[in-house]
Amino acid sequence: MAINWFPGHMAKTRREIKENLKLVDAIIEIRDARIVRSSKNPDVDDICGNKPRIILLNKSDLSEEKVTREWIKNLSKDNIRLIGVNCLTGEGLKGIRPLMNDLLKEKHGRMKEKGIVNITDRVMVIGIPNVGKSTFINKMAKNNIAKTGDRPGVTKSKQWIKTKIGMELMDTPGILWPKLESEETQLNLAFTGAIKDEIMDIEELALKLIERLQNEYPDRLMGRYKLTELSEDPLENMNNIGRKRGAVISGGQIDYNRVAVLLLDEFRGGKLGNISLERPE
Repeated sequence: MAINWFPGHMAKTRREIKENLKLVDAIIEIRDARIVRSSKNPDVDDICGNKPRIILLNKSDLSEEKVTREWIKNLSKDNIRLIGVNCLTGEGLKGIRPLMNDLLKEKHGRMKEKGIVNITDRVMVIGIPNVGKSTFINKMAKNNIAKTGDRPGVTKSKQWIKTKIGMELMDTPGILWPKLESEETQLNLAFTGAIKDEIMDIEELALKLIERLQNEYPDRLMGRYKLTELSEDPLENMNNIGRKRGAVISGGQIDYNRVAVLLLDEFRGGKLGNISLERPE
């Protein structure tokens, strides 16, 4: 499962983010609520420094609400606020403006003292690929300005987008890091689609997901695929899922590719229920 890649545009993006920080008042960082730790670029704290930041825990409709609340409590700091959102439906996005006002209250106060009433904040939007940046920006702008896609790496260069809530958003391409050292991080990113399926062995990936779910969410796995019991062997459970869904080819063999695609699509679509693959330590 070793993954080692660093496309040139990602190295360029990292440099541009640091260079453009002086142009913005704050940062909105987007992570996946199901994998809050794995969907954080480990360089982000160094890149952002002390710049005020709001962390959106996107796809919170797919995570366990209790776990998401724990993350919000665990990661909140003086210059960092968190909120659970669903960028696709817009749920939770109304909470961004009050958080931004709180983070930038000193700057707003100085501007009001100078007689400036209509204040527009300039905000940089960052996050790893396929975490929902473009979907968020489109929702905030109420039109499809930013390109979107269900595959990582759609956005290639920065652009400014106006909103109706006193913010101008700077979009940036998704940025990953040169090498993923942790197998758990690799798997979590792959499970949620942040890493392209084309560079993965999706049958092995699906087997790993079954192993994780049978240990942490056995009832969800059994309920979704109508299994009467679970084996300790993930491969046997994969076979049973294949039989239940009719993924059988000639000779009674299981079509593992079909099972893998089915399982990953249903997990990513929330059809197995609310699942949090990571919890605060």
